[in-house]
Amino acid sequence: MHNETADALSPGVHKVMVDGLTLRYHVYGSGPVCLAVPGGPGVIWESLRAPALEAFLTMVYVEPHGTGGSQRLPSHPTGYTRARYTRSLLGLLDQLSLPRVLLLGHSHGAFVAQYMALHHPERIRGLVLYESAPLTGPEHMAEAADRVGEFVRRNESRPELPKALAALQGVGAITDDEEITTALRELLPIYFAHYWDREDEFRGLRDTITCTYVSPVDENGNPEIIDDRASLSELTVPTLVVVGQHDVICGPRWAQELHALIPHSRLVVLEDSGHLGHVEEPEAFAGAIRTFADTLTT
Repeated sequence: MHNETADALSPGVHKVMVDGLTLRYHVYGSGPVCLAVPGGPGVIWESLRAPALEAFLTMVYVEPHGTGGSQRLPSHPTGYTRARYTRSLLGLLDQLSLPRVLLLGHSHGAFVAQYMALHHPERIRGLVLYESAPLTGPEHMAEAADRVGEFVRRNESRPELPKALAALQGVGAITDDEEITTALRELLPIYFAHYWDREDEFRGLRDTITCTYVSPVDENGNPEIIDDRASLSELTVPTLVVVGQHDVICGPRWAQELHALIPHSRLVVLEDSGHLGHVEEPEAFAGAIRTFADTLTT
């Protein structure tokens, strides 16, 4: 079993069967294993690739079911609840013979990581909630609208701003993979603190990022509204909360609330980042993760 596990964690692309469905993941780096869950849902795994972390962690980047090279649920595009994603992650850990790992979730992936930590804390050495929030729904959307307003005020002279805003306003009505990818590329500058000032650095990500349409409802057509506030005070897993100061989606307000709710959590604010601090401030991001990882026991 040891050799099988070592091969399954060798650098490269791997596939396993979980619940009868193919799940694809990518391994880079060396050191303790960190299971990384990207956002979206449906956004390509490379959006979370963080080479600076690979210097001291074995990064296992998951392509969640329904995304990229992982198989879709029979109910696709519906049915992708946090419970279903968690089941896939637990199955992957079992396939890899990993009893406990460092779990890093970004954006929607952090909502999934949050759920997994609350329901299966015994499988997690440490939890990194990266651009997360304790809830979704009207209050979350209102805060995001305010943050977008701040972004507009900072960038009102940019000629590209109207196109980015139009894409953001229209993305909720899209149900096609190609159309949602186009919209994501057009609105991506809003995810950064200073996209247009550093466009040459970030253009490659914008040109290659893709997204699969994943419906926000379960297989019965019911929306999954998240509110973990009553449960987070019971979270026992060591937790690091990371947020970009200029994030418009899951900004500092929510990071501070998570930090206040989760016992003994740590909070790191990336002062010159938006929603993609691992791209905008890779050294500061990696430094925060390394410091946290060094405190974890096996």
